Amino acid sequence: MDAEQIADGRTRWQQRYDASRRREADFTTLSGTEVEPVYGPPEGYDDPRMERIGWPGEFPFTRGLYPTGYRGRTWTIRQFAGFGNAEDTNARYKMILNSGGGGLSVAFDMPTLMGRDSDDPKSLGEVGHCGVAIDSAADMDRLFKDIPLQDVTTSMTISGPAVPAFVMYLVAAERQGADITKLNGTLQTDIFKEYIAQKEWLFPPEPHLRLIGDLMEYCAANIPAYKPLSVSGYHIREAGSTAAQELAYTLADGFGYVELGLSRGLDIDTFAPGLSFFFDSHLDFFEEIAKFRASRRIWARWLRDVYGAKTDKAQWLRFHTQTAGVSLTAQQPTLNVVRTAVEALAAVLGGTNSLHTNALDETLALPTDQSAEIALRTQSVLMEEIGVTNVADPLGGSWYVEALTDKIEAEAEEIFARIKEMSPDGTMTGGILRGIEDGWFMAEIADAAFEYQQKLEKGEKKIVGVNTQTDTVSGQLEILRVSHEVEIEQCRVLAARKAQRDEDLVRRTLSALVEASRGTGSLIEPMLEAARAEATMGEICHVLRIEWGEYREPARF
Repeated sequence: MDAEQIADGRTRWQQRYDASRRREADFTTLSGTEVEPVYGPPEGYDDPRMERIGWPGEFPFTRGLYPTGYRGRTWTIRQFAGFGNAEDTNARYKMILNSGGGGLSVAFDMPTLMGRDSDDPKSLGEVGHCGVAIDSAADMDRLFKDIPLQDVTTSMTISGPAVPAFVMYLVAAERQGADITKLNGTLQTDIFKEYIAQKEWLFPPEPHLRLIGDLMEYCAANIPAYKPLSVSGYHIREAGSTAAQELAYTLADGFGYVELGLSRGLDIDTFAPGLSFFFDSHLDFFEEIAKFRASRRIWARWLRDVYGAKTDKAQWLRFHTQTAGVSLTAQQPTLNVVRTAVEALAAVLGGTNSLHTNALDETLALPTDQSAEIALRTQSVLMEEIGVTNVADPLGGSWYVEALTDKIEAEAEEIFARIKEMSPDGTMTGGILRGIEDGWFMAEIADAAFEYQQKLEKGEKKIVGVNTQTDTVSGQLEILRVSHEVEIEQCRVLAARKAQRDEDLVRRTLSALVEASRGTGSLIEPMLEAARAEATMGEICHVLRIEWGEYREPARF
């Protein structure tokens, strides 16, 4: 790009910046030096890279979605939390909101994630241990007691039974008197990554995709601000993928959901803004920053050039980030505070829209109140003290960062090509489903994880406290333990709730859901009626399992 084109771009950026709302804040250095809101090539200089780099708020959005960067709005502090029963987690949510959290993020326990009730024999010993137990809409009422859902954005990390969880959330909002059309939040719903990495599925792919399509249509028509899909790379990275694999598999999944929306006749400029993303922020500081910047650029280009999106919002890749749980160590766990801070800073410099910071003790147990507060305040320090919000994309133009961004983008494009080669019909969806069926994704991730593990064992890669500097004066941490009494009480409350509800109404609504599943209409409304009648998560999922069957991963040798 020549100097004149660069100057024109700066003028366009300045006009958009001047027209944008900005926070009332001190945008100077600690020493009081004024800094510009963005930096670019010196006046009069050519820079061929600028076509790929661009300016903040302008296609291809390498430097961020907004011309103001964080001067306009900081990222949302959204701490992932859930443990024990709904009352326990409700108290933690109020602590998060009162300590600067800008939104909620629900962690469900394993029975809930697998679509089973707390009194299911397969739930024994797991109730409330890795998240909150939710059996019916009444538990959602308790989970969000005194927290106005109309005013708080709420993310829910659940995929297999995402739609039943969503309708229970809607019922809780109705019971609060909320205007459902004004709800704002995100539902993960990403079933592709379950088959690829996390393994928390219920049904074969086709019925899952049907439910997701119904959800996309429902939200586009009724809850325009709500994001029905958060395409997750986090679990792919935690399973052992490389940064480029995380980016490529995640965006490929996103393209698959775009194809799903188009197949339903939805307008891409209407539904694409409802897609969001969820990435891992790992320890290689500059690689992670490059990954985030490349992700925005790739998504914008594909949405515009391949799928025909015309508006900026439809081309935007908005993403939440969580620091890398797999990077935390049980050895010398206080060092995890440092790891988390570095990973969080990488996410911020990469332009994340919201952020969760892991607690130092999460490799051992659920976070204590103290460790959760440290994790939360880590974000506050980054936001308030170090000047990182003063300049949009402060590393833009760095020779190293731009080269890494280009390299990761090129690696991702090679992976996209391989996925499409597997497709029987030339679609990204067809390639994803074939890759799942053949175990290709799993094998690629396993190879990457094995290669890294070998380097650790040979000492080529270092982890402080694990394979280097293992001596320590640190003692053991006090950790949070979820009492078995939580499970006993949850089952008691569930039994009482079942005894008090209208069983005939429950049976009728579940029968209506089954009938709907045999047709081609939307399943959202009949499932919503079942939730209003206090049909449980396990009951809703059970009747659909009978109709659709359960997915069994093919054996691989």
